[in-house]
Formats: sequence, structure tokens, C-alpha cells
Amino acid sequence: MTTINPQGEVWVFAEQHGASLCELDYELCGKARKLADALGVKVGAVLIGDESVACLADALVAYGADRVYLVANPKLKNYTTMPYAHAIRALIEKYEPQIVLYGASATGRDVAPRVAAALETGLTADCISLEIGDYQDPKTGKEYKNILQLRRPSFGGHMLATIVAPDHAPQMATVREGVFPAPEWDDDRKGETIKEEIAFDDSLFAVEVLDRIERESGVNLKNAKIIVGGGAGVGSRENFKLIYDLAAALGGTVGATRAATQSGYIEEERMIGQTGTIVRPDLYVAVGISGAVEHRVGIQDAGKIVAINSDPKAPIFSIAHYGIVGDLNDVVPKLIKALQERA
Repeated sequence: MTTINPQGEVWVFAEQHGASLCELDYELCGKARKLADALGVKVGAVLIGDESVACLADALVAYGADRVYLVANPKLKNYTTMPYAHAIRALIEKYEPQIVLYGASATGRDVAPRVAAALETGLTADCISLEIGDYQDPKTGKEYKNILQLRRPSFGGHMLATIVAPDHAPQMATVREGVFPAPEWDDDRKGETIKEEIAFDDSLFAVEVLDRIERESGVNLKNAKIIVGGGAGVGSRENFKLIYDLAAALGGTVGATRAATQSGYIEEERMIGQTGTIVRPDLYVAVGISGAVEHRVGIQDAGKIVAINSDPKAPIFSIAHYGIVGDLNDVVPKLIKALQERA
């Protein structure tokens, strides 16, 4: 589609594994609901799998969807790229939604670009803000009404870019988990499930999933109430013991910046930021973190932010509620000692 259908719905690709929805599905439904309300249209959720996934439709409605487009086929039990991309494309071509949102998960990042390429439309990845507004092309002066405006970090997380795609449809984006809060479950919401029959060529099933093995992570940053985050300024893997000791004294969890994980100071599953986990703790202590945009995005909704950095001009201080300028090797041991004496 080369033009946006102003009556088109706002859609969410509802990712499921083993007939269980992801938390991100609910977050996307909540944001889709707000976008759709601003446009005066309905919210649709695309649900693909075997017959066992049909029971998930009610949950999607309770979290904001008006219609659930269900594609149930025994061959779709496990996600594989080409059949799922084919199904999503077919539904988009039939119903012409104006916006389609995907989670920035391994699955969403795999299928969304293929759908976008097939439809010859754009895709903005890892968005941190989605809003409806008016836009004027600075070159032509042409004005567009009610266009999706997407914001994402760019240039290695040092800048925020606002992106619009007014001349191609649907407008598509991927969103990381935790960027938007999940709405409250609403038992009173009413919706409908539309079962779709889509023809699949056998060539689409060239890849077969033989088994799924899931690994549980021992790190739960998303639900942590207190997090101590360490950055590249910590200096070494050995020095990260200070971060762990401070987290233990506070009864919290250890997190880190992308720079710290890429330097090998700590495992990647503890990464916080636009390319890691978006967190909303009651307290976030940033130690040796300069404060790149992509990390600030990941912590900006924390209840209280305490920053410890030797550089008084570090960007992290711009969002910190409390700041301590000093060498972390001096400051952190004193904090630990004070906390232990109070215990």
C-alpha cells in the first residue's frame, strides 16, 4: 500500500510461544489502544498458531484489542519465519491497517522486516515513543494530519531521532519490552475473534522446528525494586565486585550498561537500556555510568535515581534525583560501610 487508510485499524502482532502470550503483547495492546483512540479507529491483534492459541483471544481483548484476527493451522504451532510472514502480509493486504506494532523480540525482529519488505513499506526499530500528530514536510511544505511519529535512539544511542513515514502504509514499528506499561486487565471489554483461512504453499515450510528448549534466566531486572547499575567507568570485571557488594547492602539487583557488558565486565543478560532491559525500579543507583541516551531511556521511569560519577558534566546527572561527584572506588565502599552499620 502506498497510501495510508485513515480508517485503518491499529494492529499488534501478538507473539505467543507454547500457547502463552508474552508480557510485551499486553504492553503493545495498551499503547495501540491509545493510538487508536487518538485516531478514532479500532485495535486489532494478529494471533497465529495452532488451534490451542484460540483461547488467548479473550486476554488480548481484555488488554485493549477490539478484534482478534486468528490464523489457526497445525503447521503453525511453532514459529518459523516464512509462514508467519506470509500470514501477516495476507491479513494486512486484506484489511489495510494503518499502523502495525511488533515486539522487538527475536521473533518480532525476524518477522517484521520481512513483512515490511514484502509490502514495500518502512519499519522503525526499537522505538521508545509512539505518538499521533501532524507533520509538515520541510522540503515540499506538504502537511499530513494524524501521522504516527516514532522516536528512537540513533548514532550509537547519543541522539534521539523522530521518524515519520507518511507516504507508505502501513506504518510499522518494533518496540522493546518495558517501554510502555501494560494496561489493567478489563473483564468488561467486549471484542470479536475473526477466524481467517489462509492458503500456504508447501515451500513456505522448508524449515521445521523439531523441538523447543527454553532456558530460564536467573536475572529479573524488569521487576526489581532496587537496582545498582555499573558502567564502563567501573573499570574491570574484578572491580564489579563493588557493584555486587553495594547491591547486596541495599537488598537489590545488579545491572549494567551496554558498554560494560561489551567490555566483558559482566554478562549481557544484565544489560539495561534501549538495547537491553527497560526498568522501573523504586531506586536506581548508577555507578560509573556516563549516561548515554540509550541507557537513560532504560532507567528514566525509575522512582529515584542516584548517580555516582567523577565527571560533574556526565549526562547521567541530567536525570538523577541525587548526584555524588567522586571516585567510585572511594564513594562506594563508604556507602556500603554506612549501610552495613545501619543494618
